[in-house]
Amino acid sequence: MKTDEPSAGQLNVELPNGQAVACITESEALLLWAEMSEEGMYGIAAGRLRPGDAVLDIGANIGLASLMFRHTVPDVRIIAFEPAPMTFACLEENLRRHVPGAVAVRAAVSDEVGELDFTFYPNSPGNSGLFADREADDETTRHFLRNSGIDEEFIDELLEGLHCGTSLTVPATTVSETIRRYGLDDIGLLKVDVERAELSVLRGIEDDHWPRIRCVAAEVHAEGGRLEEIVALLGKHGLSAEVSQSPKLVGTPLYDLVATRADRP
Repeated sequence: MKTDEPSAGQLNVELPNGQAVACITESEALLLWAEMSEEGMYGIAAGRLRPGDAVLDIGANIGLASLMFRHTVPDVRIIAFEPAPMTFACLEENLRRHVPGAVAVRAAVSDEVGELDFTFYPNSPGNSGLFADREADDETTRHFLRNSGIDEEFIDELLEGLHCGTSLTVPATTVSETIRRYGLDDIGLLKVDVERAELSVLRGIEDDHWPRIRCVAAEVHAEGGRLEEIVALLGKHGLSAEVSQSPKLVGTPLYDLVATRADRP
């Protein structure tokens, strides 16, 4: 019989709303939950969901966005993707506890189906990814901690070993393959949080599948003109993007993007 006891390598943490979730690190779980406010990107996107909508949670991590989407609109259909085995185990457990009927898929989402190299940060699972960059990730986290009011003398200590990675080979799929596999005629929300792989996810959408997507919410790493390229790609397919940046991320290349289709309510 299933219980809510954590598996090996997992912790249980109680969120501010009283829900207990499985996680790898308590501090990151609480930090991720803080991003699920009504005023933030995920809250704005959740407010546009309708009963019966399909949601693709790409880069689901331990599933907190999926929890929030289901809480906002109980009748949404969620398919959540996470490639790292330890993180995926937490995602599966949290969906079982709090999002019954949701589907967890252990895969990266990219522009091709197959296998890809992936870097997993055991001490910072949420920053893991296909294009992990330890130096850049340290610098982004340094700005975040500084903007959060952490004393400078403690920042180096907090960063020590945070982004020491392990190389993995993970399965990969595409949005279009997912549309075919699950028979999705309409996607109310495509949520993308994939640590520099945002363009790869969007390039994995075939032209005839774009009209099925009503809203995109993405965290974008804006290095190398990536943000401008994403906005242009979305615009080409009829989605108008609004871009913002959290005060805690000023000085970093991280931006929030919510894009909606002007020709559909």
